Amino acid sequence: MSMVLVVCIVIAAAAVLAVWRRRQDRQIRQLAEYLEKVNTGNPETVLENREGELSKLQDEIYKTVTSLYETRDAALDARRRYADNLYNIAHQLKTPITSMSLSLQMMRTQRKALIEGEIVSGRELFSEEEVLSEKRPVSGKDIPDCDDELVKMELQLSRLTHLEESLLLLARVDSGTLPLEQKDVDVFTLLMLAADNLQEFLKQKKVTVDVPELGAVRVCADLEWTMEAVMNLLKNCGEHSPEGGVIHCHYEQNPIYTQIRIWDDGNGFAAEDLPHLFERFYRGENEKGDGIGIGLALAKEIIELQNGTLRAFNLPEGGACFEIHFYCH
Repeated sequence: MSMVLVVCIVIAAAAVLAVWRRRQDRQIRQLAEYLEKVNTGNPETVLENREGELSKLQDEIYKTVTSLYETRDAALDARRRYADNLYNIAHQLKTPITSMSLSLQMMRTQRKALIEGEIVSGRELFSEEEVLSEKRPVSGKDIPDCDDELVKMELQLSRLTHLEESLLLLARVDSGTLPLEQKDVDVFTLLMLAADNLQEFLKQKKVTVDVPELGAVRVCADLEWTMEAVMNLLKNCGEHSPEGGVIHCHYEQNPIYTQIRIWDDGNGFAAEDLPHLFERFYRGENEKGDGIGIGLALAKEIIELQNGTLRAFNLPEGGACFEIHFYCH
């Protein structure tokens, strides 16, 4: 075999190999572009059928993506049903809560009338005959003291009202109907407003909040709802701070994200609680206060809806810390 023939064979083989490689590269590129569209939520309806070594891989990718989208749609439907049920439960709670609140208010009014001997329903509370037959107390001092029980009832009604409002808020979050207005928000202002709205609670707990001025740091977020999330974090720290303790805040910005830290002078999170802190209705073994285990879960969901993350950990020197990242992109 002549040298020329060998060279021709080598050139021909190289050309065939180059064509094959270009075809393979094109198919791989098409598959990569398809997967990229899937990841951005905009997949092709079908993949163009191709013959060759990658056709089997193409078929498997398409079947996997189709199955994943079916699973996602089923999960979204289940989440919508869950949100609807949660909303209906919360809405049904409103009627008995309102009724009990009115009944409690009437009890207080009637008790006051008994003590002061006022006129009720257009007539004197007790007639002379009733007084003589001792069917009514002779004076306000003879009326049983039930103020403590009424206060307890009011506190429990307040908790029920808070639960109802929280369930309605969770339903809005789950159904995607929570209105979030994205604007530039100054972080110092955000933290100060959250602390100001908790003044009564902080005064009761004898705890203060330290918000330093660290320059112009801004995030793109909804002020009202983000303030609600931060208030839940501050309140959690306040509930676990010693008397006279301080809740510390710090914030800074880098090219990737804005970081906000909130921590306390307490004993930190229990190790067994850390994996469950942001679960709905979770309350730790040593949980303080009369919360219902929704605040931290709501804070996390509100922040995540705004391109942010929230995590919790214990500081090496002691104390529980919440760390928020709002990403710039």
